[in-house]
Amino acid sequence: MNHHNECLLVVEDDKQIRNFICYALHTQGLGHIAASTGQGALSILISEQVDLMLLDLGLPDLDGMELIKKVRQWSEMPIIVVSARDQDKEKATALDLGADDYLTKPFSATELLARIRVALRHLYRQNSGSKARQILSVGQLQIDLDKRLVYVDGKETHVTPMEYKLLALFFKNMGKVLTTKQILKEVWGVGYGSDTQALRALMAGLRRKIEKNPAKPRYILTEIGVGYRLVDE
Repeated sequence: MNHHNECLLVVEDDKQIRNFICYALHTQGLGHIAASTGQGALSILISEQVDLMLLDLGLPDLDGMELIKKVRQWSEMPIIVVSARDQDKEKATALDLGADDYLTKPFSATELLARIRVALRHLYRQNSGSKARQILSVGQLQIDLDKRLVYVDGKETHVTPMEYKLLALFFKNMGKVLTTKQILKEVWGVGYGSDTQALRALMAGLRRKIEKNPAKPRYILTEIGVGYRLVDE
């Protein structure tokens, strides 16, 4: 995993958690720098080549949300938010502002590293520059972005234009949590920010077509209080 010389920035003011994260990265040979304040993080981001940021929202000096906004003005680097329990609203806001994923404390090193792998994989996929073959798949579910077709278990599956748009959005953000607000904006357009009922109905229809058991989804998972995520393996 460390053949790209990544540099990860860990922004966390809790010393124990910071040490835990840095140790986990160290065991995987992942290069990293740590900062305990938002200002410290900003000066590192300006002076160093950082590939991914792990960000605790509760910083002593700068609101983590502000930091996400600032970074998103000039960088597409993956941002994984580390949040305390019961911060569903904050999680949703962070993702809407451009964070890619979030981890809820307490989390294991295994989970942390898995999320980092997903984020870095997307980064390299984007940076490889070549227009990747436009057929994406996860498990037995496939989407052909050139021909706008969906396959389940190798069989072409008829989906409505709206269902297709929704599924394509998930495939383009594989492994990422998408908030309800982000999905409504991308699929329906601006102004539908609150029509969660419509999204639920659309999601139910899509799940009936792609999931063996829509009540226990294998592909599109619900992140309670936040949104949905397409699994990435």
